Amino acid sequence: MPQPSPPAVIGVDFGTTNSVAAIARGGRSDLIALDGPDGADPVFRSALCFWEDEGRIESEAGPWAIAEYLEYPEGSRFIQSFKSVAAMASFEHATVFERRYRFEELGRLFLDRMAARARGQLRMQGARLIVGRPVEYAGHRPDPALARQRYDAMFAGLGAEVHYVYEPLGAAFSYASRITEPATILVADFGGGTSDFSVVRIEAPGASQRCRPLGHAGVGIAGDRFDYRIVDNLVLPLLGKGGSYRSFDKLLEIPRGYFADFADWSRLALMRNRRTLAELDKLRRTALDPDAIGRMIAVIQQELGYRLYDAVGRVKRDLSSARSARFCFAGGGLSIEAEVTRDQFEGWIAPDIARIDGAIGHALTTAGIEPHAIDRIFLTGGTSLIPRIRNLFAERFGEERIATGGELTSIAHGLALLGEQEDLASWAA
Repeated sequence: MPQPSPPAVIGVDFGTTNSVAAIARGGRSDLIALDGPDGADPVFRSALCFWEDEGRIESEAGPWAIAEYLEYPEGSRFIQSFKSVAAMASFEHATVFERRYRFEELGRLFLDRMAARARGQLRMQGARLIVGRPVEYAGHRPDPALARQRYDAMFAGLGAEVHYVYEPLGAAFSYASRITEPATILVADFGGGTSDFSVVRIEAPGASQRCRPLGHAGVGIAGDRFDYRIVDNLVLPLLGKGGSYRSFDKLLEIPRGYFADFADWSRLALMRNRRTLAELDKLRRTALDPDAIGRMIAVIQQELGYRLYDAVGRVKRDLSSARSARFCFAGGGLSIEAEVTRDQFEGWIAPDIARIDGAIGHALTTAGIEPHAIDRIFLTGGTSLIPRIRNLFAERFGEERIATGGELTSIAHGLALLGEQEDLASWAA
């Protein structure tokens, strides 16, 4: 009697900025190409766009969401980086055209749209699904139990056997597939919302246990926080940050919470609701600089968040290859052109780099490993391309020990490989 075929193994890297999926077959992992307006690509933007059509709310995800938004921005609701609120108890729902969406509903909608663009390759029914999760979640006082509850609800109903694994361990398996010599490696995964670190021992091919985790650490700081620093220094001063408003006979500072929300991609789009806009309009009428608050309102109402995100991302990428770059943004009454040097940018993110450096040290401590015992540092994630991040490891370990590659795809690639392991329970997070 023929034996039943083993379940398909799918690795899913549900990222703050991008999401990727891979499928493993007999020790080989292949990235799943996802259709987009400009052709197929395994990297799928973690974004959603909503619009109304004859009384119905329609939606798209990934690059299709961006295309829909660019076609009709003011009539759209564009949401990105929503993974960042997974562990935040303060987030209850996003209001989109008067309908409320919980985190798991946004996530499930995103997964459904992602699978629809996979030409049938992303079939989760009956599959073993290996889902990456950060070592430490983003947000103020993140609640891992709440995040797990929301993830469970997001992946429920797919008919899949779901396992959660720390994201850098997926990258470790991907790196292990590239080498043949034993090595102790530090995997550093820098995404949009979190920076995560795992120390892993890799044995030679054929070993009973090819990879063995030794220790982990993480911090809820990464690319989106660096974006926040750019917005905070270049944009928020023109929107009233640091200004005052009149309350009876007193002058009070404008509440900083509005500016913190505005500079956070996961929360900026959610400011477009009647309550927040009414509060801002009341503040505008009493502010010493009403035009500044008016510009903030205009950016929110005109749904210019993605355009601002694009301008910030462009200057950040330019600074990765040049010593200076020009930041340009126009819209909602704002017109900003500013020269930014790499030294300025690195000064803005210095407090964040210090916390990241502390997390690296903590990963080594939990593993019981000294820096000299690390053979290779594998950098992955889009934010790892920032020179100050690379220099952090060069200063501590030496440039010659740094390895890179597959910055946006290595986690999904490795998660699928990991899913074929017999001792899967020992890897679960």
